[in-house]
Amino acid sequence: MVSYTHAATLVSNPQYAVLDDALTSAAREALDADTGMRWLAAGIAADVLFAAVADADPKALADTLKQALAATPVDVIVQPLATRQKKLFLADMDSTIIGQECIDELADMVGLKPHVAAITERAMRGEIEFEPALRERVDLLKGLDVRVVDKVIDERITLNPGARTLIQTLRARGIYTMLVSGGFTLFTSRIADRTGFHENRANTLLVEDRRFSGSVHEPILGRQAKLDALVEMRGKLALQPSETMAIGDGANDLAMLDEAGLGFAYHAKPAVAAAADARIDHSDLTAVLYALGIPADEFVT
Repeated sequence: MVSYTHAATLVSNPQYAVLDDALTSAAREALDADTGMRWLAAGIAADVLFAAVADADPKALADTLKQALAATPVDVIVQPLATRQKKLFLADMDSTIIGQECIDELADMVGLKPHVAAITERAMRGEIEFEPALRERVDLLKGLDVRVVDKVIDERITLNPGARTLIQTLRARGIYTMLVSGGFTLFTSRIADRTGFHENRANTLLVEDRRFSGSVHEPILGRQAKLDALVEMRGKLALQPSETMAIGDGANDLAMLDEAGLGFAYHAKPAVAAAADARIDHSDLTAVLYALGIPADEFVT
């Protein structure tokens, strides 16, 4: 009887459901090993189970399987079965849990979105330091009525597909969830409430007479603070590093993703996608649940 050590989870976008028997067979053949398989959701997600050598590189194995699947839009996440179960989940907010960058949408209210969005893009790619880039962008918001946040949230901010299902399902399984953002508490508090995160952390925009002062409370929550939040919560919950996971898309998420037992790059900037343990390029946020081996009929929707 074969003793499987690893799982390769194949996930397609639920809207297209392109995964079929031919693709799963191609993946199994590429592994050149005895394999087992189980469907997690018909046409959407499946686990290919296999025995790997002791020093197998999950990322290299995932790349091999992606090549076997050619140009098919299917994500591949490879990990050891022994450390698959998790107890802590940290997530970035902007362009990860939600589809927008909140500061760019605020800047649009003063006619500066293209300028601010360009700075945001460079910071998320790691081309400039996050903290000074945030101060520069916040300064451009000086004088903006704080009540505009309600308008932005109501009219412009949307959850990425699968966000609420992801958090509700994790919570139902006893996994602690934290939203950690280089954005602002005015947004994270609302998004955390909408999705169900246990807690949220972000930067605080300073306000004077109900208008943004152009400053942010120091120290800024950036790359180091996200890493610190993971280490802190891991200690509080008395967890092993392997019992943690995190997800993000930008350069300020890299340290957090690297420290997590399983770090997901979600439709991420190139440097982040290259560095993360797992890439979600095609599917939605429920890919995290499939990576944990949770079948679709057990999702909390």
